[in-house]
Amino acid sequence: MNRKIFIKLLGLFLLILLFQAAAMEFVVLPFIVRKVLEVHPGSTDMFLGNETLWSGLIALAVAFALAVWVAGRITGRLEQLVVFARRIAAGDLSARLVHDGDDEFYSVEAALNQAAERLGESFAELESRRQELADLLNSLQEAVVAITPEGLVRWSNSVMQRIAGTEIRVGRSLVHSVRDPELLACVKTALEQRVASSGRASTLTPGLIFEINAVPMTSGGALVVLHDVTRIEAAERSRRDFIANVSHELRTPLTSIQGYVETLVEERPKPETTREFLGIILKNATRMNRITEDLLALAGVESPDYKLALQPTRASALVADAIDLVGGMVVDSGVALESAGAPDSLVLADADAMNQVFGNLVENALRYGKAGKRILVGARLLDSEVEFSVRDFGPGIASEHLTRIFERFYRVDKARSRESGGTGLGLAIVKHIVLAHRGRIWAESELGRGATFHFTLPLFTQTEAPKAQLAAADSSL
Repeated sequence: MNRKIFIKLLGLFLLILLFQAAAMEFVVLPFIVRKVLEVHPGSTDMFLGNETLWSGLIALAVAFALAVWVAGRITGRLEQLVVFARRIAAGDLSARLVHDGDDEFYSVEAALNQAAERLGESFAELESRRQELADLLNSLQEAVVAITPEGLVRWSNSVMQRIAGTEIRVGRSLVHSVRDPELLACVKTALEQRVASSGRASTLTPGLIFEINAVPMTSGGALVVLHDVTRIEAAERSRRDFIANVSHELRTPLTSIQGYVETLVEERPKPETTREFLGIILKNATRMNRITEDLLALAGVESPDYKLALQPTRASALVADAIDLVGGMVVDSGVALESAGAPDSLVLADADAMNQVFGNLVENALRYGKAGKRILVGARLLDSEVEFSVRDFGPGIASEHLTRIFERFYRVDKARSRESGGTGLGLAIVKHIVLAHRGRIWAESELGRGATFHFTLPLFTQTEAPKAQLAAADSSL
């Protein structure tokens, strides 16, 4: 390309200079030749015979040399422009032209350098804004993915990458990375019908539910936003189950009370029958009262305003106090309540709340593990916490129930629980109290060998409470 430009320029300059040479031949060179003859008279014949020939040759030589020099200079400048343009086209916005002089090329090179500088600044600003937008979208809790009109992934944030389970590649079809039919249907509607579409995705990630919102973009394609509603769905389901369970638990004793009261009012039974009916009414009223108390207790520990009076307390003292306080429950049951030992390590605990925890766990063990005739309450020291346990030696709990045993109103044996007077809220209350102490709780069991309920409390450190509290705790022991 450079050679062609050079040849064309050279031809152009030769043509121009030939015209100039012709003028030189008829005006300038004859004058020069005459001057030479005046100096060298003996050369008259030679010069006079070839004056025209020599004039033409000299003019041609000068024109050719001048044309080559000018054409080479212009070709070099044009070659610099071509290299500069190629670097800019390749994305190298730092390219600049080195220019000197004060000709037309200088003005062009200066203008091009200025344009490249402004272009670089514009691209830098666009990249900065793009990065800010990417950071903003990555900081969202929602998953976001942009789709081209052809159904290819244009962009996706980190949340979408995480929940998809597979790598979502830019330029790849969305259907290759996401197989949820509801999500794909919403994207199709937004792309083809150019209207907003919404739905629920339940197969995108196991155990999670997402609300889908797909909207068409004015520039083409669609934008999809996925909002995790798993916890909202779980809360709504829990609310429905809670209302249904409360209604059922209260309806049974209310129906019984209503029936017996109607009998007493209408039939006026014998005194002994009246006493029997009143006893049944009292039993059902007591059950309703327990349900109400447990509901209030559960509402209290689940409330964000629930506060604990945490104090450094010996683990051994908690176990001893629990056995003393709940000992009255087992006096007439024929079950032995024993200590399995406990360390003297200090834990942060609310003594009253812990009494409620141990009371509910021992009552649960007494209700379902009475056949074992023995309940053990103990604790052991771990690395940064103390693990407490309440163990019975009854029939045990099947493994499929262990993960749900702490849910509200969940019962392994519903008929037996109602017969024994359980409300189905005791373990749920225990769970929330332990979690409020920053502890953990779980159950272990093997059929025919009893069940053990474990919970942990964090060890007390000097940074968690004033030294005065520690001194008060030691002085009270």
